[in-house]
Amino acid sequence: MRVSALALVLAAAFVAGCGGHNMTTKQNGEASKSAVRVLADAQSAAAHASSVHVSGSIVSGGTPITLDLSMARGKGANGSMSTNGLEFDLVRIGDTAYIRGSDEFYKHFAGATIAQLLHGKWLKASIVRERFRSLRPLTSIDLLFAKVSSGHGKLVNDGKTSYKGRQVVAIRDASDSSKLYVAATGKPYPVALVGGTKGQSGTITFGDWNKSVSLSAPKDAIDISQLGAG
Repeated sequence: MRVSALALVLAAAFVAGCGGHNMTTKQNGEASKSAVRVLADAQSAAAHASSVHVSGSIVSGGTPITLDLSMARGKGANGSMSTNGLEFDLVRIGDTAYIRGSDEFYKHFAGATIAQLLHGKWLKASIVRERFRSLRPLTSIDLLFAKVSSGHGKLVNDGKTSYKGRQVVAIRDASDSSKLYVAATGKPYPVALVGGTKGQSGTITFGDWNKSVSLSAPKDAIDISQLGAG
């Protein structure tokens, strides 16, 4: 359940709000359940969602990481990420990932000369290949939440509270004080994951559940495998 679980995935891949609120105000009973059950209910709600928007900023081991991604179940994802200030846009469709880095991103990974040639261009790569396989959890609802909810310590239900004006139930990991906020009304969707005290800080938010996500392959993307880099 910790931010650290997600941070490790983010760092491996090249290292906006809670939107989509359920309009119902009917309490869903999560506040009275055990923390383990609330986490299970949140996982189940996420597992049956067709899409989600994930965004936020964290610092993991001194490395700042941001992300802003929309995921569509069984189809892919799009959005942007950055690590240590190195920004890149990302589109995944099936097993193919399209990446468009900032000039600094390309300079860092390919050198100044190649960066000039790649300015504004998209790269195409297969996430089946080992080098890009770590993009899969970032662009899959199921894999992402499996990472988010793994490796936690003893969980405590801190009861109902408010997060950015929304009624939520706070589930705390007693081992590091990180918290998962789960909707207290309507379906118990995850709302936010807030870092604790073990070298992690920041917040990841989840929203726009089941909203339409448009995915299209960028034109004229350069196949990395043809450059000898895939």
